[in-house]
Amino acid sequence: MSFKYPELKDRRSAADAAKKAMLEKFRASLQDPAMEEQRAKRSAVHEARLIRTAEREANKKTREAELTAQAVREAELVIQAAREAEEAKARIVAEEAERAAVLETEKKAERDARYAARKAAKKVRRRGY
Repeated sequence: MSFKYPELKDRRSAADAAKKAMLEKFRASLQDPAMEEQRAKRSAVHEARLIRTAEREANKKTREAELTAQAVREAELVIQAAREAEEAKARIVAEEAERAAVLETEKKAERDARYAARKAAKKVRRRGY
């Protein structure tokens, strides 16, 4: 019993036959209605997935726009509050300055009155009556 080694030509023809058989099997599976139905299902799932992705992106963009608008409104409120605080502070400073000016005027009037009283008392002392 001896093993016969195949010739190169035999090996090539066997490989070509195997390749042709695989190709025929593949072509037959392409024309199979079950495979076509499965391909259609996959395509429908893919389209649905694309639609959901687009909807998610649209929702995300609208949410970002809403968040941006809300942030702008909050920033405006903060700016307005800061402006009102600044105005209140300026009003308080002006009122304090006005009170200080009035107090200074009153002090000056008291000082002038004391000075005038001293001067009048000095005159009375000089005259003797």
